[in-house]
Amino acid sequence: MAEPRIVTETHSGAEVPGTAHGSADPSALYMDASMWVALAMVVVLVILAWKRVPTAIGKSLDAKIATIRAQLDEATALRTEAEALKAEYEAKARAADADAAAMVERAHAEAKGIIAKAGTDAEALVARREAMAEAKIAAEERAAIDELRATTARAATAAATSLIAERNDAASDAKLVDQAIAGL
Repeated sequence: MAEPRIVTETHSGAEVPGTAHGSADPSALYMDASMWVALAMVVVLVILAWKRVPTAIGKSLDAKIATIRAQLDEATALRTEAEALKAEYEAKARAADADAAAMVERAHAEAKGIIAKAGTDAEALVARREAMAEAKIAAEERAAIDELRATTARAATAAATSLIAERNDAASDAKLVDQAIAGL
């Protein structure tokens, strides 16, 4: 009887004649493919151990850990410094707010003082102006009285002159002059 022809497909889709799905795997030196893979892994691991690869990897990881720890320490130091700066600036901000409040309070006090001084200065100015006006009025009254006296004196002199001129003649004038000289 003729054997049926068994064809299997590979990953690429090509047929490989003579292999059956249920047939045994090839072996060499009494080991199948999985044993060869295990032996290769053991050889690779022995070579890695012989070349001290785990130690090198450990040293590399230790160096990386040390670098990360240094970065964490630096980050912690920076954070501490940043918190100190923040606290300092918050204190400065509070001090600046207090200074601003004190300045506003001083400005209000100065404004009240200026207003009070302006009030007293205005009252003093009004009093001075009132005194000056009264003095000016008194001076004008005196000037008017003096002018009135001068006018009255001139009028009286003119009246006396005209009366004397009417009543006296040259002979009575000479008699009066002689009496005045004798009285001296």
